[in-house]
Amino acid sequence: MTETETIEYDVVVLGAGPVGENVADRTRAAGLSTAVVESELVGGECSYWACMPSKALLRPVIARADARRVPGLRQSVQGPLDAAAVLAHRDYYTSNWKDDGQVGWLEGIGADLHRGHGRLSGPREVTVEGPDGGRRVLTARHAVAVCTGTRAALPDLPGLDRVRPWTSREATSAQAVPGRLIVVGGGVVAVEMATAWQALGSRVTLLVRGEALLPRMEPFAGEMVAESLREAGVDVRAGTSVTGVTREGTTVTAVTGAGERVEADEILFATGRAPRTDDLGLETVGLEPGSWLAVDDTLRVTGSTWLYAVGDVNHRALLTHQGKYQARIAGAAIAARASGAPQLETDPWGAHAATADHGAVPQVVFTDPEAAAVGLSLAEAEQAGLRVRAVDVDLSSVAGAGLYADGYRGRARMVVDVTRETVLGVTLVGPGVGELIHSATVAVAGEVPVSRLWHAVPSYPTVSEVWLRLLEAYRDA
Repeated sequence: MTETETIEYDVVVLGAGPVGENVADRTRAAGLSTAVVESELVGGECSYWACMPSKALLRPVIARADARRVPGLRQSVQGPLDAAAVLAHRDYYTSNWKDDGQVGWLEGIGADLHRGHGRLSGPREVTVEGPDGGRRVLTARHAVAVCTGTRAALPDLPGLDRVRPWTSREATSAQAVPGRLIVVGGGVVAVEMATAWQALGSRVTLLVRGEALLPRMEPFAGEMVAESLREAGVDVRAGTSVTGVTREGTTVTAVTGAGERVEADEILFATGRAPRTDDLGLETVGLEPGSWLAVDDTLRVTGSTWLYAVGDVNHRALLTHQGKYQARIAGAAIAARASGAPQLETDPWGAHAATADHGAVPQVVFTDPEAAAVGLSLAEAEQAGLRVRAVDVDLSSVAGAGLYADGYRGRARMVVDVTRETVLGVTLVGPGVGELIHSATVAVAGEVPVSRLWHAVPSYPTVSEVWLRLLEAYRDA
């Protein structure tokens, strides 16, 4: 019988994705001994099956689309993409699914990596089942941080497992371009993967249960992305549910609620995410296995003095950059409590409060055109009972947009709290707008008065002049 080793740390982190890495970085910087437990690759979902590979696939697609809108260049980029080169580029950015570099980084900050499946086995205790069958018990003097993220949520369709459907993992790591691809869903993963694989040579059919794409953004964002996808050749079918799916040989068939049969070589279900908490031993500390973990603004689990849930697993904002933000806050809070600090800075925008989760979350959708948003949409602000005014601007009216691309199409919306005269939210749709959203994030997070924004002068001739046009529209409304 193998003897179980027990090791004591100040902090134990479950999950070595970007969130877990950032918690460990902050606790180690504070001088706390830290263990990190990972059952897969150090670097997590974002590095190998989400952000990095998906954006590596999309970058050539967007660059070609932009080049085709520039006089003197468009004739040089009319041919197809080199799919093999794009896939090789993607493989490079995933380090060919090897985590040596990220393991080295963890070692460099002085954190101990424990490979294997970690489960809570009681208060401040994590038991790790190693890949070699060995077992270790890690105890935490101060905190255990659950940073295990999410997994793809598949619908309950009979025989779905036999169809071997793609999830976001297969969609970002596939080694060949399918001739035909069905994408089920209307959110970010669905529209980005439809964009990428269509451009790489697939005939893509996008089946959307609702009536709109990108339903969490302003309505015009989904409308403009849908229009562009159709122009690119994607068969976008809104209001179409999938009631059945079968595979015979190399052909997969999706049956819709209307009785239509859609055939393809692969089918991707981009139908949401579920927390990776079903086998974490939550029941040993009085929590429900498989549940999202509710937390306060210091990212500490409700009702606990030692358990933290950071990143997607708490369901506050399922975005890598927001999870890393939470990790910085959680790491600072853990360190402050460990040092015996008499009081934490938990007021809004304090050093130990993840305030941005509530109203300053930025996101970019890397389609053509790009869609970017931060803060509240008009509908969200109105539902919150705020007195607001929204103003819209056609981005093509900005001189920099015309220089950026012939026939530039885009739109911007600014939502203003008319009581405080501060910006609550901004949505931008158009080529290149992903690089504009951080200025909006600063305005929203900083609660910058509209009167002060008049003094933030945008450079001419850039697309950033949209800020001036939005302020003029608000003044004249």
